[in-house]
Amino acid sequence: MTTLFRSTSQDDMQVWDLTEPTTHLRADIAEFWRNRRRRQPVFWHDSAPDHPGFWVVCGYDPAVTIYRDSKRFTSQRGNVLLTLLAGRDNAAGKMLAVTDPPRHTRLRRLMTAALTRTAVRALAPRIQEHTRRLLTEWSGSGSFDFAEEIASRIPIWTICDLLGIPDSEHDVLVSLTKQALSSADAAQSAVAASAARQEILLCLLDQVEAQRRHPANGLITALIGEEFEDAPLSDDQIVTNCYSIILGGDETSRLTMINAVYAFAEDPRLWDRFKEAEDMGAAVEEVIRCFAPTMHFGRVANTDVEIHGARITAGEIVTMWNVSANRDETRFSDPDAVLFDRKPNPHLAFGYGAHFCVGAHLARLEIAIVLDEMRRSARTVVSKGTPQPLHSNFLHGYATLPIEFG
Repeated sequence: MTTLFRSTSQDDMQVWDLTEPTTHLRADIAEFWRNRRRRQPVFWHDSAPDHPGFWVVCGYDPAVTIYRDSKRFTSQRGNVLLTLLAGRDNAAGKMLAVTDPPRHTRLRRLMTAALTRTAVRALAPRIQEHTRRLLTEWSGSGSFDFAEEIASRIPIWTICDLLGIPDSEHDVLVSLTKQALSSADAAQSAVAASAARQEILLCLLDQVEAQRRHPANGLITALIGEEFEDAPLSDDQIVTNCYSIILGGDETSRLTMINAVYAFAEDPRLWDRFKEAEDMGAAVEEVIRCFAPTMHFGRVANTDVEIHGARITAGEIVTMWNVSANRDETRFSDPDAVLFDRKPNPHLAFGYGAHFCVGAHLARLEIAIVLDEMRRSARTVVSKGTPQPLHSNFLHGYATLPIEFG
């Protein structure tokens, strides 16, 4: 086994600062990851005056090893760079995503009843209704912003239905979620992003209080009636876990749709191949592998451990870069090609192991319905301007996407 060492002043990681959002907008970022997978699938990212160093895992196998190991790697110090580099996550032990087993397992059971495949399929008619109405409105109407007019609406409407939140709240929530983890504005401060997250929490708290008085048909009311560790769920517990569904569910579905449609507009042959795909399930999985926005997730080592020759010390941050692992040549044949009949397709877009995304069924359904309805109604997808990329070290994608349906 080759032993890997921490970076030195000569290492090209001195240039490639993964905490800097503009790094992920570089035209040669895919080549960077390709070289790193080949040379160092696990490597050390140097510290800076404003943040500690951390491990970067960009190979598929070492990423899976860490994802499945909840004993040697904890999620309770954060699971994205934003919180990991800050040293803590205020929702640790309360929010599903930043809680470790066995508490995580018990909390997950409360959430999954509303997010089973069967429960999610019940939302399909509403998603189809909304999608068809929006496509009818914009088909043949000339240029429009797909990100704003379609992709930003369907996921939040669906999550509102799931949680029992009135549709009238969706515009506020869409705006806040865009600011919370990503922005099209490079000048947006961390303070503004934090303020947006606080606003989401306050909106949800208002909903919990309202639904305690007037129960609704959704997850919030269901959680109000649940107990956890021999006590009713507190408002704080309900809010933080519904917050995770809004952020994860909206951002993942919305940005996957946008990224895929951007690719279709850039390459008409890709759109033609998608329209001809016989297995929509396989096609959607490939869309998710190639175009899912979440670049990384993270953990903190509970103990000294060696992964792929890298000696990780207890207390060190470890980040798994799905954006690279999902293109790993050792796991996926022709990984840079979009193959709509790819099987099997064990991508890591939803994570792996105990923390596999609880809303994966919902995300798959939303993406499948929107893209399937699009291929039924749009003969062509044409770019009508330059999209505005997000400014983020966590999510990649576009805040705007001007297109026209032919």
